[in-house]
Amino acid sequence: MKTHGSGARLIIVCGLPGSGKTTHARQLQTGSRAIRLCADEWMNALSMDIWDVGKRDKIESLQWQLAQQLLDIGLTVIIEWGTWTRKERDALRLKARELGAAVELHYLSASVEVLLARLQRRGMESPAVKRE
Repeated sequence: MKTHGSGARLIIVCGLPGSGKTTHARQLQTGSRAIRLCADEWMNALSMDIWDVGKRDKIESLQWQLAQQLLDIGLTVIIEWGTWTRKERDALRLKARELGAAVELHYLSASVEVLLARLQRRGMESPAVKRE
């Protein structure tokens, strides 16, 4: 374990689409010295289709490379990718701990009605998510 990463912290914000990940991650970042990494924002900035899984994987890989460098120098990184599977979260957690970083998981949930209302309001899903 590296010692120069002490003070480093990885915050993984996890939840389904519409659960409030971006809002929560932005609140965490406000007033802190944290770097927030959101694949959707990078993809939008690069005029990419946010539903292109191959490109999303590449963006997340680039963001993870950057996150590891930031953790290694002792900073706080907020990952806001959804990270729906335990396997994804475990891989991030284990590597961050190898770098000497503390790890937090912030799991966000909401009722089906709230998720659907938020998704319909933002109108980003293609095709639109239906209750069924």
